[in-house]
Formats: sequence, C-alpha cells, structure tokens
Amino acid sequence: MRRKIPSTSALVCFEAAARHQSFTKAAQELSLTQGAVCRQIASLETFLNVELFRRSRRGVKLTEAGLSYSRQVAAQLDAVERDTLSVMRQQGASVIELAVVPTFGTQWLLPRLKDFQQRHPEVTVNLTNRTRPFLFADTTFDAAIYFGDGDWSGTQSQRLMGENPLPVCSPALLGGQGTLEARHIAELPLLQQSTRPYAWRQWFASVAMNVERDMTGPRYELFSMLAQAAMHEMGVALIPPFLIQRELREGRLVVANRHVLTSDKAYYLMIPERKVESASLRAFRDWLVRQAQAYAQERDNLTL
Repeated sequence: MRRKIPSTSALVCFEAAARHQSFTKAAQELSLTQGAVCRQIASLETFLNVELFRRSRRGVKLTEAGLSYSRQVAAQLDAVERDTLSVMRQQGASVIELAVVPTFGTQWLLPRLKDFQQRHPEVTVNLTNRTRPFLFADTTFDAAIYFGDGDWSGTQSQRLMGENPLPVCSPALLGGQGTLEARHIAELPLLQQSTRPYAWRQWFASVAMNVERDMTGPRYELFSMLAQAAMHEMGVALIPPFLIQRELREGRLVVANRHVLTSDKAYYLMIPERKVESASLRAFRDWLVRQAQAYAQERDNLTL
C-alpha cells in the first residue's frame, strides 16, 4: 500500500520557510529561487488540503495548523538527519545504543568506557539516560543498565554489582567527630532519594532502630543531586560509595557512619533475548562483567 507522505523536497522547503517565517530566507538557505519554494509549499498545501501560511503584502505568517505541522515536521526531519549521519559514520562499524541510569552512567561507566573503546575500536557505545524499565520493542535500544531485581520480561540479565549505600555528609555536620552514631544521624535532616523511598527506613531497621521521621526530608531524583545537597550541609544522604569516590577522596563528603545498607536489588545489564547473539553486545557484556568484578575486588580492599 502506498504511503500517504508528501515529497521530501516540499517538507524541507516548508520547514525552512516556517523556521524563518519567510519564503525569501528559506530560498536563500536552500539555494533555490523564491518561486521554487513557493511552488513546493503550494503543492504541500494542495496535498494536505490545508492552508499552512497566510500571505499578505508584508510577508507570510504560519496558520495555527501550519505552526503545529511545522513542529512535527522539524522533529521528524531532525530524526532522519541523525539516522542518516549515524549510518554514514558507521561505515561497517557496530553501534550499541545503551539505556543507562544517569548517575551510574556518568560516575562509574563513563570513566571506564575508554578502556572498552581501546579494546574494541570497531564498536561505538551511545548512552541515553533512562531510569525505569521500558519495552525494548518500542525503542531503538540494544541493551540497558538499570537498578532493580533483574526481572525484565523478554531479556537476559547479567548482575553487575549491588549499591551498598552508607550515610555521608559534609564534614561540617560531623562537628569534629570522626563518625556519628545512628541515633545522632536520626536527629539530623535526612536527604531522601525519590526512587529509593524506603532507604533510610531500611538502614535504621538494619541497626535495630525505629525512627518516626525516617521518610521525611527533601527528595531528589538523582544521586548526583543528593550528593550536591549533602555537600552543601543540607543533611545526611545514603549514597553508594562508588558514585562519590572523587567527593570522598577530596574530603567534600565524608562517611558519617560505616554501617552499609545491603539489598537484594542490584545494577543489571539487560539484553533483549533477540539480541543476545550479537557479537558486539557479547563483547560489551564480557568487558562490563570484568570491570564490575575488578571494582568489587578494589572495593573490598578499600578502607573508607
């Protein structure tokens, strides 16, 4: 069945004219005559049976329908351009489109990714932030790294590491003490992570404490936000050490209490079952597992 799609030339002329609100400037940008642009847009209006511009002696102005359509066309043309450039750049190379939870991606994965590039120069890894599971069939993603229980329908999971968060804060909140007892932490503002709403309750329960205000306090979606709030003396935060290694090393954050919260949940690499045989994904998975194992050994030997 033939698709009901106008010509690409007409869409390109329309997008340029809509962006400039001028047929003349669109013609200059596209190296066409003004008459050619006018004809392309007129043919598009005929195809749609919709008026896209209002013409007057003072120039042209988008109609309401034209404004709405121009936004949609611009987005689609941008997507086509991105895909085209991606194909042109690949030249036979493999590309992995990876969805990753933000702070893990920036603080743990990216600093190590150069090693993978050096070992596999034929594979490009593109990263996009995603915090929740999704249907792979509805996206262009080849794999995902997320935090959870590893139960994701239609995928194979590979456990990478647990979070093992512990209380951290600005050194100013310690008041000269090396660490704080749990009962003292309970008296301080508790910074909450919105995707881990019960974290403080679980941490206090693991030290046999019941704290009424364990779910109160400002909430932040990302660990990076939580770390910034803690550095600015806004309270105590539960953060996995591997996400704040630089802040701990530089003394901008300190460990308030060495008791670690353990959980059944962990960071997993999820690969759709239809892609598990991909050579580039297998190479990335094996490298990622080795990196996670090396980090676990390093963490076990590290004295915070």
